[in-house]
Amino acid sequence: MMTEEEVVLERPADNTPPEELYKELIRAIRAYHPSDDLTMIEKAYQVAKEQHKDQKRKSGEPYIIHPLCVAIILADLQMDKETIAAGLLHDVVEDTGMTLEEITKEFNPDVALLVDGVTKLTQLNLNTDKVEMQAENLRKMFVSMAKDIRVIIIKLADRLHNLRTLEYQTPAKQKEKARESLEIYSPLAERLGISKIKIEMDDLSLKYLEPDIYYDLAAKVNLKKEAREARIRNIVSEVSKHIKESGIDAEISGRVKHFFSIYRKMVNQNKTIDQIYDLFAIRIIVETVRDCYAALGVIHKMYTPIPGRFKDYIAMPKPNMYQSLHTTVIGSDGVPFEIQIRTFEMHRTAEFGIAAHWKYKESGGSKEKASEQEDVKMNWLHEILEWQKDESDSKEFMNMVKSDLNLFNENVFCFTPTGDVKNLPAGSCPIDFAYAIHSAVGNKMVGAKVNDKLVPVTYQLKNGDRVDIITSQNSRGPSRDWLKICKSTQAKNKINQWFKREQKDENIERGKDLLTNYAKSKGYTLGELTKPEYVESVIRRYSYTDWESMLASVGRGGLKESQVISKLIELKHKSDEANVSDEDILHNIEGMTKKPEVIRKSKSGIVVKGIHDLAVRYAKCCSPVPGDEIVGFVTRGRGITIHRTDCINMMNLPEDEKARLIEAEWQSDNAQETYATELEIFTTNRVGLLVDVSKVLTDANIDIKSLTSRVGKNEKATITVSFDIHNKEELSSLVSKLRKISGVIDIERAQG
Repeated sequence: MMTEEEVVLERPADNTPPEELYKELIRAIRAYHPSDDLTMIEKAYQVAKEQHKDQKRKSGEPYIIHPLCVAIILADLQMDKETIAAGLLHDVVEDTGMTLEEITKEFNPDVALLVDGVTKLTQLNLNTDKVEMQAENLRKMFVSMAKDIRVIIIKLADRLHNLRTLEYQTPAKQKEKARESLEIYSPLAERLGISKIKIEMDDLSLKYLEPDIYYDLAAKVNLKKEAREARIRNIVSEVSKHIKESGIDAEISGRVKHFFSIYRKMVNQNKTIDQIYDLFAIRIIVETVRDCYAALGVIHKMYTPIPGRFKDYIAMPKPNMYQSLHTTVIGSDGVPFEIQIRTFEMHRTAEFGIAAHWKYKESGGSKEKASEQEDVKMNWLHEILEWQKDESDSKEFMNMVKSDLNLFNENVFCFTPTGDVKNLPAGSCPIDFAYAIHSAVGNKMVGAKVNDKLVPVTYQLKNGDRVDIITSQNSRGPSRDWLKICKSTQAKNKINQWFKREQKDENIERGKDLLTNYAKSKGYTLGELTKPEYVESVIRRYSYTDWESMLASVGRGGLKESQVISKLIELKHKSDEANVSDEDILHNIEGMTKKPEVIRKSKSGIVVKGIHDLAVRYAKCCSPVPGDEIVGFVTRGRGITIHRTDCINMMNLPEDEKARLIEAEWQSDNAQETYATELEIFTTNRVGLLVDVSKVLTDANIDIKSLTSRVGKNEKATITVSFDIHNKEELSSLVSKLRKISGVIDIERAQG
């Protein structure tokens, strides 16, 4: 009988020598692998060891320890030889001089493809900000996953080991990596059904993101450890006796739920740990599905089930193909606890997820079954790939992925009239349901019936609802208001796609005009910037299929004209430099003797080109500070207003107003000036939060102009603070310090 801990992945002791780790890896592989030929693994180890020989980790250990630990995690998931070899080699292209061509030659194209899939796009560091770089790396990872799902399994193992050794990183890096893991990698592990990785990743992320909460949970869970273990033993003994008497062969165990699972329940139900009773679960594993339901009958006869707490994931599996019966019952002592009942095959799928099917493939077993289950598990990935094709804006793409993968989301299960089950985010409405069936159903929807009664499109669906979507060929299509009503990322994306297609021709023309005008403001014609080689490079850079798609995106505001033209100008300059002639050099020398362009300085610290004697003021909508990219807007009778280039008001400016934009830049000698700015801090509500925020600002010698806060659902707070700052560098430093405050989720500047 297992009590207290969940079965977790192998974790070698710290400071274990590489040779010992390699022996441990070989032992783990031999425990499940049918082949005795491990020459590929041996060769991968020797190559990685040689390539990383002069490198150390932050802990001071030899770098080879990291790829070895990643490989051990993969072996614990019982992955094939190519995956484990790629795990050993996953950092050689990124961190050493070895190339993908050399890996292909030394091993095979499969291993090279896997290594390439987990190699970051490091060249993006030159001209892209952090969010865009992260989004581009995500795009690459999702595309690689579509080619071979083993890419993400290696990436998850890599991230898990990095989390295990996060103690050697700076506090800021710890929070950054933990937040990224919780927002992206842990949900990916859940989608793939790999609970072995997800559980440990969740708890380690919580430990660094919310250390106070983590250690408080650990202390409270351990406080009554002995009493709880005794209770688990009693229940397991009681259940085992009745199950055995019923003639059912079963393995029965008890485990404490992991910390993040308890924390999520506290957040979603707005409860303290003392108010959550089912801190542990009893698991019954049987041979057949029939035995699952027979065991459920025994349990419900023994204990009183709590109404509404029974879930049949066998008849209605989760999207990641997780299957089990869940029921919460009241024990003989009056305290509730959860029981999970599943078959051994279901248990393997729950532990290993999609990784479980690599064994089928390699041994030539049930390939058809593995492929079918993989297809179901990968539906969500195909959706994400569609989004990344349609969405050029990196931040918007990141938001869509994070929203779809949010671990705090809960689901509702609803039925079509024919009995098919649709799994939707809690709070979904008939619009979400329609688009979950097919985009054509959503686009032609005119109404809905729930349980045979007409309901408005704003109706919130509940578990077990039977939904009938009413469509009409005369429908004009979705309304933009639907975007505010629907909940699922899938529905929002499909509605946006409809508007993009419907207005494509109009957007292409608008995009062409925007590019022409912006090129003109920079002193170029669009014709001289759109040579085929320049256009092809820009299309590739922003992941579009053709020039017209990019023009349409610019026309609807999905891509800024400044981004496209700046890239085209950069490519033109590179081409001109490569083809410079003697005549060009003589012409440039002549130009140097000419009088420079007159630039007038404003008392307010702004340099405005070509306009004299106009007053300059700063837009309150976006509060620009030195270091921001800025643009001037000529206002009637009020001089020039300075906006940030990413200000929403500037990005959504009507066509006839764009002629009033004028170039502006900051003076270099205005270091003593201060500028008004505003931050929105999104955080988990707690006592002392405002004091902590005020302290950071006071310590930085910041004069607070105003500070307001409001608390929404689930105890999430938004703090708005206005103050004066010298420049963007000082602001970035301040934001970095504010992010370290316990409970802070995100920080944003006003954008219009």
